[in-house]
Amino acid sequence: MRVLKYVKARRYLGLLLFLSVAAILFSCKTSGENIKAGWIENAFLSLESNDFPGVKAISWWNENFDNSLLKVNTSPESLAAYKNSVSSSTFITTANISFNKLLEPGSGIYHSAYPDFGGTEDVVTVERINSFENLVSKNIVWAYFSNNWYNDIQFPSAEVNAISSAGKIPFIRIMPRTNFDEGGPDPNYTMQKILAGDFDTKLEQWANAAKNTNIPLLAEFGTEVNGNWFPWNGQYNGAGEKSGYGDPNLYDGAERFRDAYRHIIEICNSNGADNITWFFHVDAYSDPNTDWNNIENYYPGDSYIDWLGVSVYGPQEQGEDYQEFSEILGDVYPVLRSLSNKPIAVLEFAITELD
Repeated sequence: MRVLKYVKARRYLGLLLFLSVAAILFSCKTSGENIKAGWIENAFLSLESNDFPGVKAISWWNENFDNSLLKVNTSPESLAAYKNSVSSSTFITTANISFNKLLEPGSGIYHSAYPDFGGTEDVVTVERINSFENLVSKNIVWAYFSNNWYNDIQFPSAEVNAISSAGKIPFIRIMPRTNFDEGGPDPNYTMQKILAGDFDTKLEQWANAAKNTNIPLLAEFGTEVNGNWFPWNGQYNGAGEKSGYGDPNLYDGAERFRDAYRHIIEICNSNGADNITWFFHVDAYSDPNTDWNNIENYYPGDSYIDWLGVSVYGPQEQGEDYQEFSEILGDVYPVLRSLSNKPIAVLEFAITELD
C-alpha cells in the first residue's frame, strides 16, 4: 500500500461520470448510508456472487497511519458492514496446506489481514493479531507484514515466530528498500545489483533461515511492482529501454525485475527453502499507465509463482475518484487471468472513511 501521496493511474474525468459519481455519493448521504460501509458490502457481495471465481483469498489492510482511516472500525457502520459480511461461511479461516505449500481452498475464500503492524509495517505482535480478530469476530489465515531490507538483508525470525505462535501463517513482504522515501530509485537495492549477485550471500542466509523454520511461509518480492511509488518499479530500473539488458524485444525495467525475482526464488530453492509459497503482487492500476509498465511484463512465470496477488483500494484520501471494489477488480481481473490460471488473492483492500 503506502501510496497515499500518489494519484492512481486510472482516472475518469468526463462530465457524465462526474455527475454519476456525485449522484451516488449524494444518494448515500441522503439515505443515511455510510459510504465506506457500502464499499465494504459491495466488496464481499461481489466475491460471494462468484463474479470473480479465481479469487481464493482476501486480506484487509488495517491501518490508520498518517490518518489514512483505513481500519475497519473508523466508524460503527464500517465495522458492522465488515463483521456482517465476513461472517459468511464463504470466508474461511483454515488453510489447505500440502508439503508446506498453501493451496487454494477446496471451497470458499481465505480470510486474512495486515492487522496493523505499525507505520513501518513490521511491528509484529501476537496482541495485534488477536486484537484484529476480536474486532471483526473472525480469525485470519495469514498475517501480512513487511521485511524491510533497510541497510541489511535479514530473515525476520522474530516476526515469523510471533505470527506462528499465534497459529497463523507468516506472510513476508520482501521489500528491497533502504528507506521509506517514495517515488524514486533506491540508493542501494537496484534490480541490476540483485541480478549481479551483490546480495547473494545474504540471500542464501535468508533462504536457510526460512528453511530452518520448518513451517509453511508465504512470501512476495516487490509489492505492487507496477506502481512507481516503489523503487523496484520499472521506471527506476530501465523503464522503456530495450538495449541495456537481456532480450532486445523486452523492456529492460520490467525484465530486470522479473529476472531479479526469479533469481531470489532460485536461491531459495537451491538452499532447500521449499516451504515458501510465492506470490506475484501488483496494483489494480499501473502508474504510469504505459506499455513498458504493463503487468504482464513483470511476471516471473508459472514455474516460479504459486499465487497471483492484487491490491484493490477505494479512495485513500478525500477527493480521490470513487470506484466500487467490484469495478476496480473487474478492470484488473481479466489481466490477471490472461497471465495464468493460478489462484488469485486480493492481498490488500481497503478504503478511507469518506463520511
